[in-house]
Amino acid sequence: MNVALKNKHKVLVINAGSSSIKYSLIEITQQDAITSGSIENIGETENSSTNFANHEQALQYIFSELKKSALINNENELLCIGHRVVHGGEYFQQPAIINAEVIKNIRETIMLAPLHNPANLLGIELAMKQFNTVVQVAVFDTAFHQTLPAHAYHYAVPKAWYEQHGVRRYGFHGTSHFYVAKKAAKYLRKPLKNLNIISLHLGNGASITAIEKGKSVDTSMGMTPLEGLMMGSRCGDIDPALHFYLTKTQKLSLFEIETALNKHSGLKGICGENDMRAVRKLAESGDKNAQLALDMYIYRIKKYLGAYFATLGHVDAIVFTGGIGENDTKLREQCCCNLGALGITVNDSKNNSGELNYSNSDCLEISDKNKAVAVLVIKTNEELEIALQSAACLDHEN
Repeated sequence: MNVALKNKHKVLVINAGSSSIKYSLIEITQQDAITSGSIENIGETENSSTNFANHEQALQYIFSELKKSALINNENELLCIGHRVVHGGEYFQQPAIINAEVIKNIRETIMLAPLHNPANLLGIELAMKQFNTVVQVAVFDTAFHQTLPAHAYHYAVPKAWYEQHGVRRYGFHGTSHFYVAKKAAKYLRKPLKNLNIISLHLGNGASITAIEKGKSVDTSMGMTPLEGLMMGSRCGDIDPALHFYLTKTQKLSLFEIETALNKHSGLKGICGENDMRAVRKLAESGDKNAQLALDMYIYRIKKYLGAYFATLGHVDAIVFTGGIGENDTKLREQCCCNLGALGITVNDSKNNSGELNYSNSDCLEISDKNKAVAVLVIKTNEELEIALQSAACLDHEN
């Protein structure tokens, strides 16, 4: 790294969503957050809890608060600003220092992620305007999955759809999957390049990834985040002919179907709740729809676990992460139940030891150490991973 950058240790991470902005100021040498926060409901003026009519107002507030608190006295203290970008298409296999060409390519992927990339791009443009001398880096959710082999990322549709319109599996949550895979390797005291790992990022959005010798070789989300596991409000895998059936029989528009599959399906579609804690509470009270939702959710996960065992041939570790994966002890046990033939078992005492007491690289092992497959719980930290990748991107350039 050049002399001008080597004494700078702060990385500001920006994650601009469609109606929210999350941020974190990372001390890169300590790999720890100095401060972090979020602003929700941007533009929802009917909500009295927010005074921000748009993203520009929200970001200006964040920047002013960071300066007011003296956490950033001036922009010369920043090594760089790292931005989460959901979709990089086939343009980006690594993080990229943002310039006009990078912005152009992000803009061209908007059709692949119309709900996410416009907001991500807006965050970039506003940060560049506010901190015009600071290097800005884009870190892509899809980049980690660019190692998928052709037979895994192609769909069995007319080849011209891929060649002309980019129709293929891209995968998401890549930053989280890569972060926890590295943490698992550190815990197991083996190089990541020597390990096969199945990682489960289970939150309101959920995905599972097969990692072979440190590289993603298959993942459940597809061209969009709608494919794959059952999620909080997304359907996951369905028969693609469902669209035709609903337009013919119910006269639903494509927009209505898209909205239903993204916002009113999954756990919410089956039992009316998208929060796993609420679903489990309902199920325990005897609600049959909530129990069905739980059974479906777990069944889908186990199907993917089996499929990815077949894909990898040998598995060293299974990693649970994300809000549900890190906190729902019963779900972890249920996902691993009756998989002893694959070498997967959960130690009830370790799994039910109360609040997770992370140690040894923020990792908790919930399997017996003599078992063939280590079952781990790892607290993900996408903001830290974005900061680390952004700093590494500068090192590479210099």
